[in-house]
Amino acid sequence: MLENGFVELMLRGIAETLYMTLASTAASYVIGLPMGVVLCVTGENGICPNRPLNAVLGTIVNIIRSVPFIILLVAVIPVTRFIVGTSLGSSATIVPLVIGAAPFVARLVETSLSEVSSGVIEAGRSMGASTWQLITKVLVPEAAPSLIANATTAATTILGYSAMAGFVGGGGLGAIAINYGYYRYETVTMLVTVALMVVIVQLIQSTGTATVKRSDKRKK
Repeated sequence: MLENGFVELMLRGIAETLYMTLASTAASYVIGLPMGVVLCVTGENGICPNRPLNAVLGTIVNIIRSVPFIILLVAVIPVTRFIVGTSLGSSATIVPLVIGAAPFVARLVETSLSEVSSGVIEAGRSMGASTWQLITKVLVPEAAPSLIANATTAATTILGYSAMAGFVGGGGLGAIAINYGYYRYETVTMLVTVALMVVIVQLIQSTGTATVKRSDKRKK
């Protein structure tokens, strides 16, 4: 194995893992960010409290989040086939990753926005800011460091989810670890894939931490 395309196999696994992680994280935020904003804004202490809307959206988020990802992978196979045309490979894995991660992202966004001081919001309101302006000019900018930190958490979580996809035909390092390291008892392959996953997590975390420091106005 070490002599026959081992390096190429690992490089392909890294590329597929990064592709799945970054694409899924971006798509999850496209869906999860607006959901999180709505959850925060319509909450009991939000800018525009709306209990029915908050309860319905919160219930949907909680139901999806309560489903173990490995079960979700199998459950959404028909949806994956409808959208992508297949349930195998890296692109197909993005569909369940987004479905599973978007509600998680929504809760992270809600938490970040809820940390913004009510005094800052009231100051914006006193200057005549509309609801949309309060969200885009006050809430999101003030919560930017927390949003970025939580985005790092989301990315590393999605990376972990992507490894599970190897059990149902997904790609990336997770599939290599399962197909070669687990099923073929190739210990070296298993150890290398685990080490590479750790390195990727560390790179994501370091990048996120550095970005948070640059965006945090309170430390400047």
